[in-house]
Amino acid sequence: MDPVMFRIGNFEIKWYSFLLLIGVLIGIFLLMREGKKQNYPRDFLFNLCFWVIIFGFIGARAYYVIFHWSEYAQDPISILKIWEGGLAIHGGLLAGFLTLTFYCRKYNVRTLKICDMAVVGLILAQAIGRWGNFFNMEAHGEAVLRSTLEAWHIPDFIIRGMQINGVYYQPTFFYESLWCLLGFVLLFFIRHYKYLKVGGLTCLYLCWYSAGRFFIESMRTDSLMLGGFKVAQIVSLVLFVIGILGLMIQSRKGKFEDLYREPNHETIHF
Repeated sequence: MDPVMFRIGNFEIKWYSFLLLIGVLIGIFLLMREGKKQNYPRDFLFNLCFWVIIFGFIGARAYYVIFHWSEYAQDPISILKIWEGGLAIHGGLLAGFLTLTFYCRKYNVRTLKICDMAVVGLILAQAIGRWGNFFNMEAHGEAVLRSTLEAWHIPDFIIRGMQINGVYYQPTFFYESLWCLLGFVLLFFIRHYKYLKVGGLTCLYLCWYSAGRFFIESMRTDSLMLGGFKVAQIVSLVLFVIGILGLMIQSRKGKFEDLYREPNHETIHF
């Protein structure tokens, strides 16, 4: 599997970078479209995306590097080579959420409402971005027989791509991509439920993604580790509990209280 999309002389564009860009652009598009429906200024959302994306990528890279510091200590400049892989989604989520929270508080905008608007595009971007791992031949599971993958009805081109140095591996990137795609469909339709509360989509995102990531992570062989535990599973468990608690809190509100479908009526000044 060639990780390079195309070359012009010494200049290369890698599939990993290209797919991340496509995912980000689609996520921005979906947020901007929903923001228009919710009566949020375009400039406010565009600037928000700019800062969240920058700090989100920094957080995703820093998170990964921290747990692989021994690999980067001898060559710190390689930390900048994100096109080679090495981004941890949980680090990006944490940094992105903190940036979003700071930005929303600066303009006195409700953070949870913006999160609700963003998670639909976010989980679709994750589904797309996972394919960058396919071309980099990373984020896979343990070695298996080709017949096992065929029995699971995995597309042949994925099976061939998962043959690394003569050995076939579980395409865990594919499983997570499918899980995120299903999550996108779920969140997209639930967003139109007229009694949906503010924060509901965010909590559902945390529950859905975390549940899938917890089980898929158990199959991976390249997980970030803390002691004898997989970090992604620990974080997924924490985020799942947060999501459940959030949904429980919302269930106590009145039927017509704090509805997501109510558009923003505040004037946001820059």
